[in-house]
Amino acid sequence: MYNGLLHAHSGIRYLTLIFLVCVIIQSLLGWMRQRKYAGSHHVLVKLNAGFFLAQLMIGLVLYTISTKVLLDPEMFKSTLLRFFTLEHPLMMLIATVMIIHNAARSKSYSNYTTHKRIFWNNLIALIIVIISIPWPFREQLGASWF
Repeated sequence: MYNGLLHAHSGIRYLTLIFLVCVIIQSLLGWMRQRKYAGSHHVLVKLNAGFFLAQLMIGLVLYTISTKVLLDPEMFKSTLLRFFTLEHPLMMLIATVMIIHNAARSKSYSNYTTHKRIFWNNLIALIIVIISIPWPFREQLGASWF
């Protein structure tokens, strides 16, 4: 079960990143062209929020069953344990809350400034996500591409 959830969590990360980048591009174009915030925009924003919510749910299950999580002061001595116990979950939770909150508020506005708000919030969330993903080139974290 653990390996299946871990692979799902790692694989869905690419879908979340693709949707997040699409939302950022769409909102930047809507903002620059001063387009009205329409239903098609809202569908993409909601899909993005849905993928992030799915990632959060899988991540919470992994957090409870992972051997890389140690709820003990000793975890601060290990880069691997500190990252998976504190840094990764906290930063991903912040990014997910930003995206879900943004998606919930976006429906109530219909002017082009909605695109501006969506662009900045999702860009900040993208930066947080990229920083907190255990990429394979971060050798001390021991992660893989999938």
